[in-house]
Amino acid sequence: MQEQLDQRRKAAERVTLIGSLVDLLLGVSKIVIGLIANSSALIVDGVHSLSDLATDFMVIVVLRISHQEPDKNHPWGHGRFETVGTVALGVILIAVGATLAYEMIVKVLTTDEIAIPTWPALVVAALSVLSKEAIFRYSLKIGKELKSDLLIANAWHSRSDALSSIVVFVALIGAMMGVWWLDAVAAIFVAGFIGKIGWGLVTQSLTELVDTALPPERVKELRETVLEVEGIVNAHDFKSRTMGSQVLLEMHVQVAPHLSASEGHYVGDLAVYALQNRFDDLSHIIFHIDTYDDEPFHGEAMPVMPSRKEIKAVLFQQMDQLLGSHDNFQLTLYYDPSYVDIELKLQQEFIAKLDEIGLSLPAFRAHIEQEMGRTGWFRSLTLWLPEPQMRP
Repeated sequence: MQEQLDQRRKAAERVTLIGSLVDLLLGVSKIVIGLIANSSALIVDGVHSLSDLATDFMVIVVLRISHQEPDKNHPWGHGRFETVGTVALGVILIAVGATLAYEMIVKVLTTDEIAIPTWPALVVAALSVLSKEAIFRYSLKIGKELKSDLLIANAWHSRSDALSSIVVFVALIGAMMGVWWLDAVAAIFVAGFIGKIGWGLVTQSLTELVDTALPPERVKELRETVLEVEGIVNAHDFKSRTMGSQVLLEMHVQVAPHLSASEGHYVGDLAVYALQNRFDDLSHIIFHIDTYDDEPFHGEAMPVMPSRKEIKAVLFQQMDQLLGSHDNFQLTLYYDPSYVDIELKLQQEFIAKLDEIGLSLPAFRAHIEQEMGRTGWFRSLTLWLPEPQMRP
């Protein structure tokens, strides 16, 4: 798992570094040309590109932290750091957008006429559209392959830069044709678009931080996969949450009531293998083995059944009356919310003791069933003789 995370981190860093180089060149070019060519919209767009550069480096730092191995303080891993990083990225975008929008609104309201932009601004805006759209498509492709919300978020940040450059390009044409205020309006629009992208990132990440479950259709796929495993009778109580790009899952798996604890756990392990083989974003899976359907009791108090110690006390009391001892057998209990089944695996010495006191096995069984039936929780008694083929 850690090797896959390291490969994922390196791939994410590679695409982020490529994007950061483009952001640096575009940001500087837009601001410089914007100042020279009298375009406020292009300057704002340049600030947008430089904000992309800052967030690119933040993405790299967060990726390095979030892909570390689980440790004593973070036994579930460090995936939440990716989510926190996405929230921080969103907050930064909101702050940048709000600040730029305020400055442009003040400029429009306090300036009678803004200088007309010149043609170099058009060239830079066009180059920005083409380069940022290319980076968006590349980053989104890698982000989806790696199932990284942070990388996908950063890709959409690049798309926002491309879209804002389109607005700037159109506004520059209008401003150069005499509608001078279009450049300022475009700057306000770009600033608002930056804030909107940031708000979307924050709200999306907060749903993860409050442990929002996977969509119902995804949970349905998980359950169908579990039910395909041989030995599983039912599966329910799926509890899911995301941590960065990984999914944490808890579930109840029902097996046949008389399976051994070892076999029941093995069947659960098979379910985990089937899930992780089909869904590569499942990092931690916890399963609870049920030997009966406990789903109707969720949220309600379970009926209290006697403990093994209490059952042995009642059973041994009856055996003491008949045999005087009760050492030569193995006791197995099968619990249900409304009853307990008892199995006794008798040893040869036990049979010899019955013969010694002249008590037949059917009579012994009838007596135990009669007395245990008075308890209210007993349902059945099964006796196993030393030779399995001689089971009564």
